[in-house]
Amino acid sequence: MEISIDGPRLVLRGDLDGRSTQEVRAALYDRLGACDGDVVVDLTEVTAADVIGLRVLAAASRYAGRRGRRIVLRGAGGGIRRLLHLSHLVRVVELERSLEGAEGG
Repeated sequence: MEISIDGPRLVLRGDLDGRSTQEVRAALYDRLGACDGDVVVDLTEVTAADVIGLRVLAAASRYAGRRGRRIVLRGAGGGIRRLLHLSHLVRVVELERSLEGAEGG
């Protein structure tokens, strides 16, 4: 997993799975501590994900929510979205609405 930081935005590249959870967790909580407002996690370049990796995002989302903040997931592909629905984690995380979906209304 490669993580790039751009202000309140984290860009994840590679596999979001059990092996990357510690690194992703540390980066998420670092951004929550260092930035005001929402944190955006860009998943566009995530090649694979599992429930363990997605649970890290859900736990950080809960943590942020208790502090009046949000973690917004950007660029979640179909596989990640399916896994979020199957695991019921979609109830906990916030997916950024695509421009296509917002315009098609």
